[in-house]
Amino acid sequence: KMYTAYIDQAVCVGCGACIGLCPVGAIRMMPGWICAVRQEACIGCGACTAVCHKKAVWLWEKGRKYHSCLTMMNRHG
Repeated sequence: KMYTAYIDQAVCVGCGACIGLCPVGAIRMMPGWICAVRQEACIGCGACTAVCHKKAVWLWEKGRKYHSCLTMMNRHG
């Protein structure tokens, strides 16, 4: 897989919007109302980045950090 989602737990407020939008159920709520990505289940689609109003969700590609699918599309044409 090319991309993997990452949630900055210092920024996440636990609203759960990303959980409902993930098509494969790779995001779960942790104790303390913080969301986390199950890396082995993440398909890297980026749906979670589009819904996070706190900008806590990022996609990673081989050491590069992207804020959203739109950012990736702008970089990759």
